[in-house]
Amino acid sequence: MTTTTTAAPAKLSPKSASAKLILPGGELGLRYAEQLVTTIPADIFSKMPGKDVNSPGFYIGHLSVYGDRICTMLGRADLVTPMPYSVDLFKAGVECVDQPGLYPEKDVIVATFFERQRRALEACASADESIFSGENPAEGRFKEMFPTIGSAVNFLLVGHVQMHLGQVSTWRRVMGLGSAT
Repeated sequence: MTTTTTAAPAKLSPKSASAKLILPGGELGLRYAEQLVTTIPADIFSKMPGKDVNSPGFYIGHLSVYGDRICTMLGRADLVTPMPYSVDLFKAGVECVDQPGLYPEKDVIVATFFERQRRALEACASADESIFSGENPAEGRFKEMFPTIGSAVNFLLVGHVQMHLGQVSTWRRVMGLGSAT
């Protein structure tokens, strides 16, 4: 059984009022993700136990894509680095499949998620208040739902993460691994 450890980052000091509101939820997401993924064996990390029951490999891989987007939205494109795998495997709207060898190894997916989430949290902590009130640069429905950078960043660092982590928690139970807490 793989026991990936992802030690939490040092406590961040938010520069703005918006960051003070967003960071606690984002940091909670990191701690919860660590509890969920640490005891999942690597050989079943990307296993689908049934139709439409996506794997943790897929969910964590999907979440790993967003850290760079958050950094860019917050004016910190300098923190973006090349992904160790194709984002096409995990982008929004892509179907999860149960195909051995398709997804990267657990340790790669997990490390990428935590690295990019931490960078996004750091970018959030250091952002000036004026950035959060700026217009969301996305288009379409995402911009309609989250018209400001602050609302988009809050969703991506908190709501989006917790939604998918809840799905990982359910997957754990379906696979007989029980609660992570």
